[in-house]
Amino acid sequence: MSAPIPRPRPRLFLALWPDAAVRAALREQVLCWGWPDAARRYDEADWHLTLHFLGNLPSERLAGLRAGLAVDVEPFELVLDRAELWRSIAVLTCEPVAPALLRLHAALGQALQRLGLEPDARPYRPHLTLARSAVGAQLALEPPRIAWPVRGYALVRSTGDPRWRYDAVQQYPDPQCKPEPHLIR
Repeated sequence: MSAPIPRPRPRLFLALWPDAAVRAALREQVLCWGWPDAARRYDEADWHLTLHFLGNLPSERLAGLRAGLAVDVEPFELVLDRAELWRSIAVLTCEPVAPALLRLHAALGQALQRLGLEPDARPYRPHLTLARSAVGAQLALEPPRIAWPVRGYALVRSTGDPRWRYDAVQQYPDPQCKPEPHLIR
C-alpha cells in the first residue's frame, strides 16, 4: 500500500487588488502597448501589486496568519505612472513611491517577523506585472497615469488550478481589495 500523496502547501502572498475602475484603466494601458507574439499577458483577474511574498506554508498556519497580518491601513492613492520592461517582464511602477505604501509594506514586514517569518531582504520595488516573455514589447507612447485608491490589502493563495489562479484568504479591512469571484478564472 502506498503512502497518501501529501497535499501541496499553498503559496501565499499579501497584495493590493485593483477594483473595477482601476482594472478598466489597466485594460486601456495594455491595449496601448505593442506586444510580441511570444508575450504572455496576464489576465486582468490576475493583476495585483504584491506587498510581501510569504511562500509555501502549511495550511495549519492560516488561522494565525489571518489574525497576525492585520495592520492599520491609512487610505492613500497609488499612482502607476511608469511603464517599464524589466528584462522580459512588462510592468507598471510608480515614481515616487507613495509614502503610505512604504509604511504599509514596513508594517506588514514587522507583522511577518512577529509571526516568525522573514520578509524579503531585497529593496521593495512595487510594480504590477502586465506580461512575461515581453522582450521587444513597445511601450505606450503616452506614459500611464493610473490612480488607484488603496483602502486595504489581501492575504492571497495561489490555487494551482488553471480555472482560478488566486483565492483571497483574508481581506484587510476592505472587502473590495480582493480578487472578485466572477473575475477569477
